[in-house]
Amino acid sequence: MAFTSFYFLIFVAVCVGAYFVVPKKGRWLVLLVASYAFYLISSPRTFVFVLFTTVVTFFGGRYIGVQNTGHKAYLAAHKESLSKEDKKAVKAAVQKKKRRMVLVILLANFGVLAVVKYFRYYIEALGIPGLEFDLGSMLIPLGISFYTFQTAAYIIDLYRGKIEADQNLLKFALFVSFFPQIIQGPISRYDQLAGQLYEGHSFSYTNLTRGMQLMLWGFFKKLIIADRVAILVNQVFDNYTDYQGGIVFVALLFYSIQIYADFSGGIDIARGVAQIMGIDMTHNFMRPYFSDSISEFWRRWHMSLSFWCRDYIFFPISLSKTFGKAGKSLRKVLGDRVGKLFPVLVAQMATFLTIGLWHGAEFKYIAYGLYNGGIIILGLLLEPYLKKMIQILHINIKSKGWKLFQILRTFFLIVMGRIFPKAASFPVAITMFCSMFKGNGGTSFSEEIFLLGLDGVDFLILLVCCVIWFIISYKQEKGVEIRAALESRTIGYRWTILLLAFAAVLVFGVYGPGYDASSFIYRGF
Repeated sequence: MAFTSFYFLIFVAVCVGAYFVVPKKGRWLVLLVASYAFYLISSPRTFVFVLFTTVVTFFGGRYIGVQNTGHKAYLAAHKESLSKEDKKAVKAAVQKKKRRMVLVILLANFGVLAVVKYFRYYIEALGIPGLEFDLGSMLIPLGISFYTFQTAAYIIDLYRGKIEADQNLLKFALFVSFFPQIIQGPISRYDQLAGQLYEGHSFSYTNLTRGMQLMLWGFFKKLIIADRVAILVNQVFDNYTDYQGGIVFVALLFYSIQIYADFSGGIDIARGVAQIMGIDMTHNFMRPYFSDSISEFWRRWHMSLSFWCRDYIFFPISLSKTFGKAGKSLRKVLGDRVGKLFPVLVAQMATFLTIGLWHGAEFKYIAYGLYNGGIIILGLLLEPYLKKMIQILHINIKSKGWKLFQILRTFFLIVMGRIFPKAASFPVAITMFCSMFKGNGGTSFSEEIFLLGLDGVDFLILLVCCVIWFIISYKQEKGVEIRAALESRTIGYRWTILLLAFAAVLVFGVYGPGYDASSFIYRGF
């Protein structure tokens, strides 16, 4: 069931109506029924996978929770009699039991993910006799990357003692499968989302209006901008041998607009649905194209994945004693500065390899991770030399011109890196990259760009809508809360803006016969 379909709006209306009709204590159950119904409608053949992850994680989490509470109770009961060595021994024994269970759960859940999303690809690529898959007939479970990473965070946080184990299987099932986030996230943390799902929220007119505004904004970005741009982008990438020169770069630039409008639009719809029912899901985007470095971009883009990798990959590696010792031993070979940075460099590359593999098994996704991680690592290694260059050139790093240069430089690097995940394969990405430096083959750029599926009216619509999007984003970057500012205006002004936005989606949105409205870019992850 696509977010952009009329059936989804009916589904949400029924769910919201039932949610507020049922007594508060039972409202979480309405969400669970709605979430399972949504999954069964959208992907019935893969429903067993989300059930498997839910059951394995819940009971494994219960075991870890018992170890945590038992350990605390034992220490409290023997507070006076235990020495420091005894306490360390008890803790080590408990940690060992918990580690074993964490390993079992992670292997089970990520094992399923690896088989359905990665293993089958490598089997086909290697061409092993007797092990052949009909990839077209095998469906990737809806949202498997999202709920696998979400449950992994739950288990690791339990192991670390940051949260208490959930005691209700059905409630935990809701946390895993909450329908607004199941398609494309965000990847929520248990301590941020679970409590909101389990408690019943009262009806709020503010939540209703703000949630609907957020949904409308998501539809605006998805249907008017992303799906219109997709026509041009797909034409070039699907027929890449027919294009070269500036047209390839323009397609890559437009793809950067498309993926942002598509992904953030879908997240806005999901967050808007949740907000109507009083549930505040975590942000996933914070105006990433205003970033002045690649590292800042990843703190603003797909934030729930970036922060997941930071907390469960980057910090454990960069702060580990093993890599710290390795860095010290390498100082004689690499120098003090590089040796000191060694744990951070390894952690950065591991983080971005994970981000690349999260997108898919093909080498083009690995290359995407290596590209982003490599730029950040190169920046860390060259930082002293860049600072000296800035001093020599007398650049005012606090000036608006320097800030603008950094933003444009970062945006250019991000745009160029998009060629890896979008191209059909890594060799195709390299071919398209090289083709950008060739001429347009005798056809003028102005003529060729209007042969890609969009006419002058389409480009005008895109220009106007992107300018509106930029202005709103710029105001938000300056600290303006758009919806609060809108609420401060008269009711006539508010409704005029909302009705104009709604009319724009209806009139200028890309939909109709032959159009696949379910094709969110991140739906397949």
